[in-house]
Amino acid sequence: MIQSDATFGGTFAFAPYFTDAPAFRMHFVDEGPRDGAVVLCLHGEPTWGYLFRHLIPVLSATHRVIVPDHMGFGKSETPATRSYWLQDHIDNLEKLVLGLDLTNITLVMHDFGGPVGMGLAARHPDRIRRFVSTNGPTPFGQADLLARVTGNAAVSPWFRWIAQAEAEGNLEAVLGQLSFNILSTLKLNGFENNAIITDDWLAAYGAAFASPAECLGAIGWAKGFAIGAHRFEAPDAAAARAIRRRPALAIWGDADRTLHAAQFLPLFDAVFPGARVHRLAGVGHYCLEDAPEIVNPLISAFLSQT
Repeated sequence: MIQSDATFGGTFAFAPYFTDAPAFRMHFVDEGPRDGAVVLCLHGEPTWGYLFRHLIPVLSATHRVIVPDHMGFGKSETPATRSYWLQDHIDNLEKLVLGLDLTNITLVMHDFGGPVGMGLAARHPDRIRRFVSTNGPTPFGQADLLARVTGNAAVSPWFRWIAQAEAEGNLEAVLGQLSFNILSTLKLNGFENNAIITDDWLAAYGAAFASPAECLGAIGWAKGFAIGAHRFEAPDAAAARAIRRRPALAIWGDADRTLHAAQFLPLFDAVFPGARVHRLAGVGHYCLEDAPEIVNPLISAFLSQT
C-alpha cells in the first residue's frame, strides 16, 4: 500500500480520501465541486489512480471526479484474507458508490475497470449517466463474451504468459516481485510512451507492490483468468434496456497488445450501437499514458456535448 501522503515528486498532488465501506481501507481521490456531475474513473492491472493524474485536473473544474484504487492497488489496503476476483471488485465499488450516494455518474474505464464498471451498471443502471471506455472492455451479458475473451487470450502476450506461468507454478512468484519488474510488466501489456519514464513515474507504479504480500491484487486479477474464477455480471432485461440508451464513447489505442480491438470493440458496439469510437494509431494499452493530449480532450468534449 502506498503511503497516503505520497505525491511522487508532486505528480499526484491530490488530497487522499478513505472509506471502510467495503470492509477494507479503500482510497479514492475526490476533486471538483461536490454538487457537480460525477465522473468515476476506474483503473485496471497493474495500475492505480495515478493513471488518471492528467485527466483529473481537466475535468474537475466542472465535474466531481472520483478515482478509487481497487483493493490491493495504489493507496488502498491489501487484505490477506480476501479474494481478488472480478466479482469482489464489483462488490467493493458498489459499496463505495452507495456509501457516497453517487448518482449521475459518468464511468471512465480502463482495462479491468471496464468489467468492474459494467458490473456496477448492471446492478444500478439508474445511477449511471454515460460510459467512456479507454481500452476498457464493456462486457454486458453478450452471448459471445467467452469466445471473444478466449480468442483474445490466444494472441495476447500477457494472457499467454498468465496461462503458462500458472501451468508452471510460478505466477505468484513473478507477480509477487512487481516492485522490481513493474516496467517489464507494463511493457508486456503495451505501454508505448517511453519518453515519460522518470524515477518518480517508476516509483509511482512500483510502490504499491513493495512485498509479495502487497501484490495480492495484481496476482488475483491474473490468476482469476488462469483458473476461471472471475464472474462477469449479467444485467437483467430492464438494466440492459436502460444502459443501451446511455451516451457512450470508446477510445482505443490500436497498438494494444493485451486487449485487441478486433475482439473487444464489437462488445462495445453491441451494447452501444452507433456510439462514437476513436481508434488511435500507434497508441498502446495505456492510452491515458501514451496520448493524454488526445484522450483527455476527447473525454472533455464528450461530457460537454452529451
